[in-house]
Amino acid sequence: MIKIRVVKTASKSNAVQVIEYKNYSRKVLKHIGSGKSEAELSILLNQANEWVKNYIGQLALFDSAKSDNILHLDHYEFLGVHYRFLHETISTIQTQLGFTELLHPLLNDLVAMRILEPASKLRSIDLIRQYFGLNHNRKNYYKQALQWLDLKQKVEDKITAFAKQAYSFNYDLVFYDVTTLYFETFDEDELRKNGFSKEKKSDQPQILVALMVSKEGFPVGYQIFEGNTFEGHTFIPAVQSFIKSNNVENLVVIADAAMISDNNVEALKQKGIHYIVGARLANVNATLLAEIDTKLIREDEQIIRLQTDKGYLICSFSKLRFRKDKYEMEKQIQRAQNLIVTPSKSKKTKFARSKGEQYELNQKLIDKTTKLLGIKGYYTDLKEEDCNSKTVIERYHQLYKIEQAFRITKSDLATRPIFHYKQQPIQLHMLICFMALSIAKHIELQTNVSIRKFVDESKKISDARMLNKITQKEVNVRVKITEKMSEYLKLLKITH
Repeated sequence: MIKIRVVKTASKSNAVQVIEYKNYSRKVLKHIGSGKSEAELSILLNQANEWVKNYIGQLALFDSAKSDNILHLDHYEFLGVHYRFLHETISTIQTQLGFTELLHPLLNDLVAMRILEPASKLRSIDLIRQYFGLNHNRKNYYKQALQWLDLKQKVEDKITAFAKQAYSFNYDLVFYDVTTLYFETFDEDELRKNGFSKEKKSDQPQILVALMVSKEGFPVGYQIFEGNTFEGHTFIPAVQSFIKSNNVENLVVIADAAMISDNNVEALKQKGIHYIVGARLANVNATLLAEIDTKLIREDEQIIRLQTDKGYLICSFSKLRFRKDKYEMEKQIQRAQNLIVTPSKSKKTKFARSKGEQYELNQKLIDKTTKLLGIKGYYTDLKEEDCNSKTVIERYHQLYKIEQAFRITKSDLATRPIFHYKQQPIQLHMLICFMALSIAKHIELQTNVSIRKFVDESKKISDARMLNKITQKEVNVRVKITEKMSEYLKLLKITH
């Protein structure tokens, strides 16, 4: 055992030492120093306590270290650490979201583990025991898993209710996008099919996941589609399902240019769904292009609104975008010129077209592209008096928030690749990831730090597991909450 002692010296000073009693012998580990006054003695004792803490390599087992405290280290064996603080924090947020009353404890813990260390479901059960000290029987997972599949709508209801309370969500503005998730296999089935892969895994089957988020980027709904579905064909079914599930009367949906088509526009009009979507100006007809070219002044923040068969087309000009577009166009023209000089069947470029065995510049396309330099377009059915053109553009530019949600889902929560090979486990996997995303996004929105940084800070507050060799009882000693984490907890309205 280690003890701090004070002894009188020949010069009548007080010497402070750290000593260790072991095998009926005494050894001086450190001579701290000597002092004559009470003030000097107090300083030396504080230094001795700090030295003991550093020497032991972990926090003292007592809240306040005094000179007569004895640390019976020989009586304890270090077993490891738990991250119960992180589990408690996530559990509190799950309670705020309404998950605790709705879901089985195992499902909630699988969601928490998805945030801490994503893994397979059975591996996660082992990690829950290792990191949180909670035991779940694998048999319970197999018994409960099929019942959890029916929870999707109830989970979405809880999340949207929370979004209303925490973020004043009122269905007036929803951002929509899709992504692909591939599988570590080459075998297709009814759901997993080969298709255009955003992850460049076109040789492997995939699924499409459509996600809907609020203007803050908080997730409020999702849908799963077959892997070979064109993303534009997901738009109407997903939005209609969301409206029906939530009994929405007035909705403005914002999506990228891939979602706009004549059929989609007609369907949106019939259903009374308002929209703001990106416009692919390269596809506009010559008449509309001429109107854009003659009416839009090439100055920053200049905007025009034109009536088209897809609704109002709003176009804006930016000098910064002009310089970027011009640079890209000139680079492509140079590639085309190189191809003309040195023809190659394996190479294709935007502004070159074949002429027999030779190539020539596509001057018509160059002229069209030149007219559109620096211009960005947006389609909407909203009238100017209901939503002015500048606001339409500002709202569309918030679409990046759904990309951030996909980043969290794919990277931090490791939703991809998927190792499940049956439809029901895939659906359950996506349900767990969606719940984990709602927790992670709430943490990011409230603390203004990434979920990875939050988890890393949480892991600093570990519970040291110490086994008392005499009583054979485990003692847990929690590290003091950091200042940074205290700030995060206040922002999350969590008390510990």
